[in-house]
Amino acid sequence: MSDLHLCDISKELENEPIRKGFGRGLKRAAQIDEHVVAACADLTESTQMHLFRDAFPNRFIEVGVAEQNLVTVGSGLAAMGKVPFVSSYAAFSPGRNWEQIRTTICLNNQPVNIVGSHAGVSVGPDGATHQMLEDIALMRVLPNMVVVSPADSVEAEKATLALAADKRPSYLRLAREATPIITTEKTPFTLGKAYVMAQGNDLTIIATGTMTYQSLAAAEKLFKDGIDVEVIHVPTIKPLDEKTIIKSIKKTGHVITAEEAQINGGLGGAIAEFVGENHPVPLKRLGMKDRFGESGKPDELLEHFGLTAKHIRFAAHQMLDEK
Repeated sequence: MSDLHLCDISKELENEPIRKGFGRGLKRAAQIDEHVVAACADLTESTQMHLFRDAFPNRFIEVGVAEQNLVTVGSGLAAMGKVPFVSSYAAFSPGRNWEQIRTTICLNNQPVNIVGSHAGVSVGPDGATHQMLEDIALMRVLPNMVVVSPADSVEAEKATLALAADKRPSYLRLAREATPIITTEKTPFTLGKAYVMAQGNDLTIIATGTMTYQSLAAAEKLFKDGIDVEVIHVPTIKPLDEKTIIKSIKKTGHVITAEEAQINGGLGGAIAEFVGENHPVPLKRLGMKDRFGESGKPDELLEHFGLTAKHIRFAAHQMLDEK
């Protein structure tokens, strides 16, 4: 932990919703490329697409509460040479329109960028119906689909710009609540790359989205406990950066995954598949364990479901005690 090379969480960090980075990134992408267009399903301000709408009203489409139409319109725009971004809450897109995404976007390999906001349990009082936890699994299984889950708003802005320049179907996962900003403008970001945020030798924690901050906080505590943890941030869940992951696993021999999503089919599922096939080692997955969320305050829910640094620290001790 003393050898952090990408971030320092010991200082006070600024907080900002990850979705705000998407809004800024979309506007910047549209300034760079006149082919960038956007469509939303009646949640323009909530998803931060209003920044694009206000700057480029002639390139924005409001489809109303019609998520199936949202993605089919996006597919049509892509077929005509546009670079479409389509957004809604993740509970509705891809939660409601998976079949249209599969058939009109992935089957035809159309470069539509699907943006799912308000994902995870930290959407809070909206409850289980709006706490989308299955989206990573739903999108990861689709052929041709790129799946991205940024750690903070700065990275979300970079991811949006990268996806606008990419030519593949993609899913960008965003959180609603303010999240600590752990990257900077200088922090590298490339689609398909994972990043070693803290170097260590005893155990590897692989995290994505909001859980990367929690993993770094856990690593700091574990270092004081005498446990040297390596933290790998995986903003691109598909395609997976297998080279970076296998290098760390061969060094530490133990893996914990952390995500604010279902572990079945999510990041934990992806890592379990890869590790099982290539270099089997003890592995523990932290996330939602085959259950739905509940209504509550975001911080209370993260604690209730074991999605905080305290629980990652406990899991690390438990795993190493069993060596």
